[in-house]
Amino acid sequence: MTQTNDSILTLAVDIGGSGIKTIVLNEVGEALSDRNRVQTPKPAKPEPVLEAIASLAAQQGEFHRVSVGFPGVVRHGITYTAVNLHSDWEAFAIADKLSYLLGKPVRVCNDADVQGLGAISGTGIELTIALGTGFGSALFVDGKLVPNLELGHHRFRKKQTYEEQLGRAALESVGKKRWNKRLQRAIASMEQLFNYDRLYIGGGEAENINFELPPNAEIIPNINGLLGGIALWREETF
Repeated sequence: MTQTNDSILTLAVDIGGSGIKTIVLNEVGEALSDRNRVQTPKPAKPEPVLEAIASLAAQQGEFHRVSVGFPGVVRHGITYTAVNLHSDWEAFAIADKLSYLLGKPVRVCNDADVQGLGAISGTGIELTIALGTGFGSALFVDGKLVPNLELGHHRFRKKQTYEEQLGRAALESVGKKRWNKRLQRAIASMEQLFNYDRLYIGGGEAENINFELPPNAEIIPNINGLLGGIALWREETF
């Protein structure tokens, strides 16, 4: 049956290094269901992750299309990196595989990109970073996504990347005090690099921030990683 725009429901999926979350959104991106979550399978190979998504989807009721936030580089529905999941995701056609499994059209984007899409104002230069298992990033210019920005794997300091200095493993290794000092330094560096108008900070580890952020920066809730999924079906996003 053909669906009108007013009745199209989107299953939003957020694949993380520690958890997989789903929620159903209406046509304007409002949540219509509770958020469901399961732990990310270990090892996080494609097949068990897709099975976990299918299981969550079965609990969410009706939906007509699917948006997925994935922790790595995604181009045209194919994943190319997944440092915090498994090497089997390299050159994996996630959109086609999941579409076949669920029987619905699927669009996939980097998870930090999706989180940013749920937070940005759409005006000026806006940067989103995600502090979680790794370090995600997304850059937007007047609401349009700059694709495949992988700041997390760029050299930051002491011959280590942003992810090596600020990922969850680093936080657990050096403690909150040193981690926060590193983050302050990173924010200063990123502001000089991107000259952004606004910085949004998300991810599960953002709750550990204990210093005063600059006036043009704010912490955003993790639910944005799901709510931003509606934007994958808006042509003006890309």
